[in-house]
Amino acid sequence: MKPSALKRIVLELTVNNHPGVMSHVVGLFSRRAYNVEGILGLPVAGGDISRIWLLINEDERLPQMIKQFEKLHDVKRVAQRPGERELFDQLEALVSPGICNEK
Repeated sequence: MKPSALKRIVLELTVNNHPGVMSHVVGLFSRRAYNVEGILGLPVAGGDISRIWLLINEDERLPQMIKQFEKLHDVKRVAQRPGERELFDQLEALVSPGICNEK
């Protein structure tokens, strides 16, 4: 199935906020050749915790990926957020006009 034909969903991760956490998260995708379409991360709770939103294509590997995330020491919670795609659409609308004019 072509990536464009796959349904896109948002995974929301609540993680400990310290250097190297994002590397561990994206490493899971890299080792499985699983493409990440978008990433947004922000510190919350006074900076000790971060939330990471990942826009990904939903396919048969997703349940296993979620299990792998839950095994990571620094990942506190994983949630699927199918209705939050609009967040990435709004961000794309903000930055896309400037991309067309850059050369």
